[in-house]
Amino acid sequence: MHSPAELREDTHPRAANGAAARPFPDPVLWNALLGPPQLGAAECAALAGAARLRTVLPGCSVFSHTEHARALVALCAGDVALGYRSADGSFHVERPVHAPGWLDQSSAWLGDTHSIDARATSPAIVVDLPCDSLQAQIERHPGLARRLIASLAAEIQRLSVHTHGLMHQDAPARFAAWLLQRCLSHVEGTGPAVVHLGERKRDIAAQLAITPETLSRLMASLSRQGVISVDGYIVSVHDRTALERIAAG
Repeated sequence: MHSPAELREDTHPRAANGAAARPFPDPVLWNALLGPPQLGAAECAALAGAARLRTVLPGCSVFSHTEHARALVALCAGDVALGYRSADGSFHVERPVHAPGWLDQSSAWLGDTHSIDARATSPAIVVDLPCDSLQAQIERHPGLARRLIASLAAEIQRLSVHTHGLMHQDAPARFAAWLLQRCLSHVEGTGPAVVHLGERKRDIAAQLAITPETLSRLMASLSRQGVISVDGYIVSVHDRTALERIAAG
């Protein structure tokens, strides 16, 4: 279970002057989570009416695979790692989630425990959508059911593509694809695209199903080829075409 030191429920956020802030989560968040087309004002208000916010401190649990899931869980702000906590207390990262993003859309609908552990890696704001409250809103706004189903289907598709890559791509292709995914959000310019490694190398290696030593060798090899250069936790991509060729296998 979560301890009071780990989280705090914030159902009515306040502005700096103590006045009530604008409703949060707001339509921007709901549309980011559920994707296009844009939700209507009534649908956004329905989701906000079901939502329960909490803040989670870095290093603290968002939820555990031993906990019964009663709500859909999404990340409003900050960063969270999904993975497994071993018996000795160490946490093994499977994949990071950067806000906005879903942390668990399915377990609560199944009436089961969470399928994985989630730990905040930065100060995080998490929104819970309890199934009973969400079901009541869906009955008033049937369109929400279609949007939630589509969002869950998109998440399943992303995970299927990731699993396919782990099974059928070699390590260089997986790492090249991983870098390209993080280059896509950068604006094209005259200089190289920059990828900030916000995670430890061992956590990145775990996501790619390789060892940290293999990751270091891949980075060194791409650097020798002039495809990338590495300065601490910053990777500069100098030859995107070559990286795309490697990712394609």
